[in-house]
Amino acid sequence: MSAKAGAKIFKQRCDQCHTVEAGAKHKTGPNLNGFIGRKTGGGVGYDYTAANKKKGITWGPDTLDEYLTNPKKYIPGTKMVFAGLKKKKDRDSKLKINKFSIYSPAKILHLLFKNNFGCFAS
Repeated sequence: MSAKAGAKIFKQRCDQCHTVEAGAKHKTGPNLNGFIGRKTGGGVGYDYTAANKKKGITWGPDTLDEYLTNPKKYIPGTKMVFAGLKKKKDRDSKLKINKFSIYSPAKILHLLFKNNFGCFAS
């Protein structure tokens, strides 16, 4: 699966609740800019649940893969209503974007959207 497919999944499943641009306002969910390498519940200016803050993991490809499979199972008490991405190929497509910038996948998503999915697509 390609980064282009991952960006498409993000747009279809995540974009309605999350922003990705640096400094963008939170929506129903927090802005995801720079979340890789950050602790759960660690984004500035978003009202995270106590469960999210207490989880205490650092976001990375492995933790994100597990979370995206079933968010409510991974963090019981989260307010995220998304049921998850059950298909491994869908999670892999989304996570593939991380290979370009482990510390700012949100920036990569922004570039993909801005360039009509043209840059970094494989």
